[in-house]
Amino acid sequence: MLLSKGFEIEMYTGTPSGDVVGLSDKIVANLDGNFAKEPDSRNVEYITSPSSQYERQLCELLRPRRKIREYLKRLGNYTLLPGSTLSLGGSDRFYRSDPNNPYHEYIEKTYGTTVVTASVHINVGIEDPEVLLRACRLIRVEAPLYLALSASSPFIDGEPTGYHSTRWAVFPQTPAHVPLFESHAHHIRWVEEQLAAGTMQSVRHLWASVRPNGDRRPYDLNRLELRICDLVTDPIALLSITALLEARLCQLIADPQLDPLEMSTLPATTRAEDLLAITAANESAVARSSLDAELTHWQDGRKILARDWIEEVYQEVWAIAKQNGFNCFLSPVQKILREGNTAQQWLKLHAYGFEPRSIIMQSIQAMSDRELELEDKLCSSAML
Repeated sequence: MLLSKGFEIEMYTGTPSGDVVGLSDKIVANLDGNFAKEPDSRNVEYITSPSSQYERQLCELLRPRRKIREYLKRLGNYTLLPGSTLSLGGSDRFYRSDPNNPYHEYIEKTYGTTVVTASVHINVGIEDPEVLLRACRLIRVEAPLYLALSASSPFIDGEPTGYHSTRWAVFPQTPAHVPLFESHAHHIRWVEEQLAAGTMQSVRHLWASVRPNGDRRPYDLNRLELRICDLVTDPIALLSITALLEARLCQLIADPQLDPLEMSTLPATTRAEDLLAITAANESAVARSSLDAELTHWQDGRKILARDWIEEVYQEVWAIAKQNGFNCFLSPVQKILREGNTAQQWLKLHAYGFEPRSIIMQSIQAMSDRELELEDKLCSSAML
């Protein structure tokens, strides 16, 4: 049985030459649909309706973009931009989308432009809260693998930063220490403590790679939210990463022993904290080198390249994806492993002598062309 899936997509708006221009306040005010403002006006968020079907999610990903693009053309010569950071400039100041919003004011004063990034949040439905928390534990320690597949932010202000995911390298994970929640009760207790202490401003102010989500957090939870991924502009690539995640979750649901707190061979007395330390180091390594990063495996502490670990998981879950009929959406993971993620492709062009602006401009056009291709081939007029 397929799990329900939905996406929160953050994207920059700007000019065809790659300069970011804040237009989210206008988009949200004038377009019907599930659009939302971020604290900085330069990126806009759209949210897809949950569905278990990959074909439907493909069109859910494309349809809002077409609406945004049509509206941007009416505003002027504007478009959607790839990448997860302010690649060509603008990191020196904040552009508030809602100057009268006190939470936005808090965000600007506390974090500055380190939060002015674009990303993908993947939500997967799991109704049982204890199964959900177990899933969060597994995906938390494997979140670096999904970042490795999605990295797309090697530039800031027109220069390479030394990272493949500059977004994750600078993003302020909040609170500073988020445990591996041992149970739903543990999660509730911890969130209440953070709210009381002021380390979280609201239940939404939990910015870690993975979090349990629901309509009345932390009490009513019904989905896992993977927050670590950089923006993946190609819907097929994004759905392949999602298929890897879903297949892994199906594997865990069928085999609860996959729980890192149970399966890891690290010392039992310090296991939870050791797993967090390993995961933090792995996230840092992947932010810098993505698929080529050397990581430490949570299960037994062995060293392994990110791409090899992904291949191991891929082989483990392929039969699950095939049994449930979505292996065709999983298989493009192999293309990412073979050709590299967006950041690696951009950095390869930069090594050949292309300037970041020309790389971004080329990617802007490629993204638009890809959307048109997928709409024509795979999304019927009825669904769009």
